[in-house]
Formats: sequence, C-alpha cells, structure tokens
Amino acid sequence: MTEGGRLRMVTMNVLGPANPGWERRRVVLARTLQRLDADVVALQEVRIGSVEELLGPGWHLRRLGLPSDDGVGAVLATRAPHRPVVELDQRIRPESEALPWCATSIVALETAVGPVLVAHHKPSWEFGVEVEREQQALRAARAIEEHAGSGHAVVLGDFDATPEAASMQFWRGLRSLDGVSVCYQDAWETVHPHDPGHTFSSENPLVRAGEVATAVSRRIDSVLVRAGAHGPTLQVLACDRVLDRPVDGVWASDHFGVVADLVVPDHPPGSWGRL
Repeated sequence: MTEGGRLRMVTMNVLGPANPGWERRRVVLARTLQRLDADVVALQEVRIGSVEELLGPGWHLRRLGLPSDDGVGAVLATRAPHRPVVELDQRIRPESEALPWCATSIVALETAVGPVLVAHHKPSWEFGVEVEREQQALRAARAIEEHAGSGHAVVLGDFDATPEAASMQFWRGLRSLDGVSVCYQDAWETVHPHDPGHTFSSENPLVRAGEVATAVSRRIDSVLVRAGAHGPTLQVLACDRVLDRPVDGVWASDHFGVVADLVVPDHPPGSWGRL
C-alpha cells in the first residue's frame, strides 16, 4: 500500500489466457503489477480464478458481473477491505448478446486519503454502440451520486471509448445526458494535457495481429476523479501508462494499463491557500 497519504489506482486489461503468448505475458504482468504496489487494481479480461497469481496474496476481490463461459471476466481488487455498495448489470441488449461482465461495481473503502467510493466500470465494447455506453455511463454516474454525498469517488476501467466520445464527454463534464450532468477529472489529461496517451495502439504487435487491427490508435482505459463544485476533491499527483513497451521482448497485453497517484490537495477546493 502506498504511503504518505497517497492512493494508487491501476486499471489493466490483461488480454486473457485464451489469447496468444499467455504464459510469457502472465509472467510480465505479474511482475509489473506486483511491483506497482497499488491500493486498487481493476483487471479486465482476466481469468477469475487466477487473479492472485497476477497480484499476489492478500487482496480483497470483487467480481464484475458474471464471467464468460471460459471463466474470463473482470475483477476489482483492493488492498484494504471494501464494502460493496451496488452492482449494476449494464447489459442493455438481450443477455445472450452482451458480454456477461458488462457491469459497474461500486465499493466503499477506507484509504490513506480518507473514505473513497470506487467504481469499476465496463461498458459495451463494440465500436458502433456509443448510445449504449452513454446509457451505461448515465446509470453508473447516478448510482455514484446517490451514495457519494460530498465525498471522494473514482471511476476506473476499460471504457472502450475515446475522450471525444459522448459517454466520456459526459463523465468529464463536457456534456449532459438526459438532463443529468457530472464532472470527473481525467487523470491522464491532468498530467499530460498535450499527449494523446493511447492505451490501444497500433505500435503494439498484439493490436496489429488482433481482432481489431484496422482500428486507429485510441485511449480507452482511464482513471477518473470526481469533482465537486470547485473541482476534483483529490489531486492527481502522477499518472503514467503501464506496460506500454515490451519487457524482455514480450508485450504484456494489447492494452496498456494506467496508474494514477491521488492525494488530498494542500487546501480543499473552494478555499484559498497560501500565496
């Protein structure tokens, strides 16, 4: 667990074991994820029964929705015990047509920065269903607002949407949906405002060889920090990509992960600090 009042959040789509090179990729993933020493990790495309081999022992796990028939799904892992708040089944189409772990899981936990609501959000993945991602973002945001009060909240995961997409504009406070507006600060954008920060990139041979090889490079994996009236209640101290280059010749996944360090700001939003 991070020290000095910091909260370290990681999201990583690991490109599960049915895909090429898993045994070599698994070693790189485990070594890197354990070295990061995060407080919260959101994993996607992971075999539910093998999370401990990637993260090590001692984690408190919350499965997202239901696993696929091959046992692969998504998991939220926290170092500290968490309390489940609500889980939303985000399958909008008939269940037989949707990913069974298309869901949002919201938990509450005590951290070095105080109580935090954490939402692991996995919307629909297909390119042409942004209308579904809008509805899923709206449902998730309403649930967080219902339970967060004036406290901290962080949303993370594989959003399968770029910053310009309507669902992400909604999260980031750039547009409303169905008469509702919220505002979350994008951790990557905060630290790297002029860097696109692609997390699904054609420079990765696993992308070029994969099922969506013709797609343009995109940033679709994010950590978002909830804002109050005067801005985010937590300051983004650092944000970097994870496994965005090969390790010993091995690309760990077709996604790059994201790690963000959050701290309580020197003075609360809405007040003046020392000049």
